[in-house]
Amino acid sequence: MSERIVLDSDDVRRTLVRIAHEIIEKNPDSGDGRGLAIVGIHTRGAVLARRLHGLVSELSGAEVPIGDVDISLYRDDALGRAPSDTPVVHATHLDFDIEGRTIVLVDDVLFTGRTVRAAIDALFDYGRPQRVQLAVLADRGHRELPIRPDFTGKNLPTAGDERVYVRLEEVDGEDGVAIAAAPVASSNGGGASA
Repeated sequence: MSERIVLDSDDVRRTLVRIAHEIIEKNPDSGDGRGLAIVGIHTRGAVLARRLHGLVSELSGAEVPIGDVDISLYRDDALGRAPSDTPVVHATHLDFDIEGRTIVLVDDVLFTGRTVRAAIDALFDYGRPQRVQLAVLADRGHRELPIRPDFTGKNLPTAGDERVYVRLEEVDGEDGVAIAAAPVASSNGGGASA
């Protein structure tokens, strides 16, 4: 499978720094740490959220709450799955009150919008934030729902038969984003967004 690298490790680092600056600029009241929180979508979105949390906290001078959500049981395709396709369920960690906060929801790749919709459903089970903003490392288009990111690392026009592979040091041993043709077999490799 031939991959085209679109972001290397330095690009990923610079992109996250830029997104962190944009989050602070769009949320000027975030300096007190009470109005803003960062929540990642498992798995790679949660890793990116932890990185953004460190950057936003450092740049704003305030400790911004961090959390993560697992959307496995909120997906609209969860019903009718074969037993072999049962998702791995992670714990959701929201150890702060989300009521009235601005939540920056973080994911690695925005594709159809269904993952983000499921994450919003999961968030609202924990309270009602004032607003939800979306930060993604890569937006590949092909939306099925009217969802758009507030903060985008890179727009990646892709064909329907391509996949975007996000690799992160904490999960995959390296940082980078690549585009490749979708494999013919029905395997879902780590970090792939079909």
